[in-house]
Amino acid sequence: MKKKVWISFSILTVIIACIYFFLRFNPPLEIGTLASSGDSKSVVVGVGNKGFQNVKILDVLVNNNDIPAETKIQVSNALQGFVITDNYNNEEAKEYRFMNVNDVTIKAGTSSSSNFEKLDDGTASEKDEIYGVSVFFDKEINAVTIKYSYLGIPFKETVVLH
Repeated sequence: MKKKVWISFSILTVIIACIYFFLRFNPPLEIGTLASSGDSKSVVVGVGNKGFQNVKILDVLVNNNDIPAETKIQVSNALQGFVITDNYNNEEAKEYRFMNVNDVTIKAGTSSSSNFEKLDDGTASEKDEIYGVSVFFDKEINAVTIKYSYLGIPFKETVVLH
């Protein structure tokens, strides 16, 4: 009896380790669109989730792990796209939905590559949600680091803009 329990425990441990390493080498967050203002003080990083569970963004940093002046998540659709702005209250930005980072989870199945394919095929619709991390900083932004959680495992993705 002890041998069966030991074998079952060993198999379960190996399966969990394989899943963990698979996720480490194939992170679910996918970077799509990269856009910045002329002075590079305002940046939008399009993100999608190619996993099967939601992704929760924990923190966003810029350059050398500096805290940005302001960070929001744009929740839009594939047809509308994103807006680059340094003021969430101007007329252009009011047409877009900006949310606090803590209030948004990136839904599963929202990978940037699948949305680009739908746009190319002409099958994209307003139901195809897209997410963009909007960051403002008082200096030029050279890199954006997104820390997030997937299945309770922390990840970090750094996007270099120049």
